[in-house]
Amino acid sequence: MFRPKLPDAPPLPTATLASHQVHTPAPSAGRPVAPYVGAGVGAVAAVVVVGVVLTVLLAAVAVTAVSVAIAAVVLRSLVNGTHKR
Repeated sequence: MFRPKLPDAPPLPTATLASHQVHTPAPSAGRPVAPYVGAGVGAVAAVVVVGVVLTVLLAAVAVTAVSVAIAAVVLRSLVNGTHKR
């Protein structure tokens, strides 16, 4: 409802001369860059969030592996202790 109206893109030239190069302004000239910056910030935020989630999952797997290894050592020592008696 309260969105600003963006100006229309300038028309592209239909004919170009072989010896003369026509310089046309960039398509974003005169347009606000806020939507593009917002999309860039959103993309960076998404990459950071995905990186944090993957790091946390990797840390959880590492902690689980260490705890399983400790439990295996404890169980092995208990089983070996009963065989020696």
